[in-house]
Amino acid sequence: MIKALSGGSFSRDFTASIVVFLVAMPLCMGIAIASGVPPEKGLITGIIGGLVVGLLAGSPLQVSGPAAGLAVIVFEIVRDHGLSALGPILILAGAIQVVAGILRVGGWFRAISPAVVHGMLAGIGVLIVVGQFHVLFDHKPLPSGLANLVAMPGKLLGLGDQDMATAFAVGLLTIGSMLGWEKFRPASMKLVPGALVGVLVATIAAFALGLSVARVTVPESIVAAISLPEQGLLAQLLNPAILTTALAIAFIASAETLLSAAAVDRMHDGPRTDYNKELRAQGVGNLLCGFAGALPMTGVIVRSSANVQAGAMTRLSTILHGAWILGFVALLPWLLREIPMAALAGILVVTGVRLVSFDHVRHLMHQYGPLPAIVWAATLIMVVATDLLTGVLVGLALSLVELVPHMRKLGLRLDEGSRGDAHEMAFSGSATFLTLPKLSARLEAMPARALVVLNLERLAHIDHTSAEMLKEWVDRRRGTGAEVQLFGASEKMRRLVVQ
Repeated sequence: MIKALSGGSFSRDFTASIVVFLVAMPLCMGIAIASGVPPEKGLITGIIGGLVVGLLAGSPLQVSGPAAGLAVIVFEIVRDHGLSALGPILILAGAIQVVAGILRVGGWFRAISPAVVHGMLAGIGVLIVVGQFHVLFDHKPLPSGLANLVAMPGKLLGLGDQDMATAFAVGLLTIGSMLGWEKFRPASMKLVPGALVGVLVATIAAFALGLSVARVTVPESIVAAISLPEQGLLAQLLNPAILTTALAIAFIASAETLLSAAAVDRMHDGPRTDYNKELRAQGVGNLLCGFAGALPMTGVIVRSSANVQAGAMTRLSTILHGAWILGFVALLPWLLREIPMAALAGILVVTGVRLVSFDHVRHLMHQYGPLPAIVWAATLIMVVATDLLTGVLVGLALSLVELVPHMRKLGLRLDEGSRGDAHEMAFSGSATFLTLPKLSARLEAMPARALVVLNLERLAHIDHTSAEMLKEWVDRRRGTGAEVQLFGASEKMRRLVVQ
């Protein structure tokens, strides 16, 4: 921190923190509303994610806060157990993450199949779209994704109601402004986020025209939004249903955070993520969110990518963005109360649509064949049709099918030595998600500037999870100017790792 304040990076971090703040504000409130809780709960999580997790994080440029990926599961918790159950669940989930970080299991979350993760995010995206579609009409979402989907045509047929039509128009104005700005904004203003423009245009229009639409409700004091755990906390912590849900949140939040951190690492040449330290920091953050009665947090790729693109160099940017959220909520709560609910719903509809990445499934089909694409589709369908945890478990179970043809050679042996002036690593056996933590650790320990030869002559099989990780490592190493050569690789394996 002292280095960040005294070095030449301060001005860049300061500017980046303002950009991240402008991106985070509407998303914090929108995700809270999608989760079925008051918007200030999302703002508290954003503040903790900046001020606390930003200080402790193992991924300095990653930004933490409420995530769309957990909105669906939180909505179900509040619906089934009430808002008071959220605190104990997050306290347990945070404690689980801290223990997992201490036990150094952070690397194992990287072993989760990308097909499962992207299928989960796509399913969440569908659920957010069909749920927030109803909020566009100033109505509350229905209890399940399928129910929301079935009820969508009825909402459109009910546009004869003036209040519904007005709210829907505000939502469409938000979406149009957001997408239009992102497409046509001048290069000099590329860091101004589309979500902020969408909210500003809709809020100004609703205020100037005196539109009768539902608006955000924010308390006079952010301190009043903090709700400490009620009496009987110990009994709630021992409740099997609470414990099961906490395990689900800890698992999903950790996976999303660490996969996001891996993506952030690919965007810059600074320090690499310490996955176990990041896991411990997220655990501390979720513990505090639990005691404050706020939303769960994860590392989030949208805010993190905005941070990197805005030129952030140290963790100071992330910390400052939390301070800006705190200052804005403390000093200007009246301004937040002018934001139409339909405007936040419009932002989340766009966010949900972008979570459904058909480009990724086409990439899986082209590079690895139909099985990973089937895993993606099955995870998506099960998340929408049942619930988030069931969908993820189904995806993980289907991922095991990829191992069946290689059951006799599941082990991976890595032998290191010298080949002339180069450092050689020879692979033997199968590189699968089961061996990914071992492979990742050995690759990261390679000499920084040496020529590295990867001898793949005896590598019988590599699955798409390991291939994606190995390709990222090769690309990143070559990006620093270090040379990597492949020896003995088949044309197919060379294409997976190099292209």
